[in-house]
Amino acid sequence: MRIAETAVPGAFVVTPDQHTDERGSFFEGLRVDLLEEVLGRPFVPRQVNYSASRGNTLRGIHGVAIPPGQAKYVTCVRGALRDIVVDLRVGSPAFGAYEVNVLEAGSGRSVYVPEGVGHGFLTLTDDTCICYVLSSEYVPGTQIDIDPLDTDLALPWGFTEPPLMSRKDATAPGVREARSAGILATWQEATRGTHTTAARKALS
Repeated sequence: MRIAETAVPGAFVVTPDQHTDERGSFFEGLRVDLLEEVLGRPFVPRQVNYSASRGNTLRGIHGVAIPPGQAKYVTCVRGALRDIVVDLRVGSPAFGAYEVNVLEAGSGRSVYVPEGVGHGFLTLTDDTCICYVLSSEYVPGTQIDIDPLDTDLALPWGFTEPPLMSRKDATAPGVREARSAGILATWQEATRGTHTTAARKALS
């Protein structure tokens, strides 16, 4: 399993080693011990969610307020999607930076999204299913939604026709409005008790 830091500090891409034979393939989708070694903090799964979407569906940008905070381990388990994480931590040296990855079911590739970082995706196939392993349970009223088409973020979704979006996402505030309203986490809140690296690091 290879774990590499992204352009968003504390967010990682996890690529498992595939073992194949005439029967098919096998890989480890999540190794908490290896992930924690890189994170420098515990990652204790508290809830697992799935969402299934039609092709060209855009979900996000989503996050959770601190407290309670919520880290995510995101995997595509059917179909394919374009995954984006964006640094929304006020005071972060990379505020507004983003990372784009294509996640496909057969690859087993996953993305770790730390607390305070926004996440969203665009489905590339019909009936795409994504799995979220979460560090905290759902708490009503703590969700943060940011306009995924916010021109200040200018995220490269890559769609060629208008995507299917929920009304909630389509009417979400932009990052400037959210920052002015004080709903975004600060860098200090989000990284308390952690260590991050400026450079990309890998574990194999």
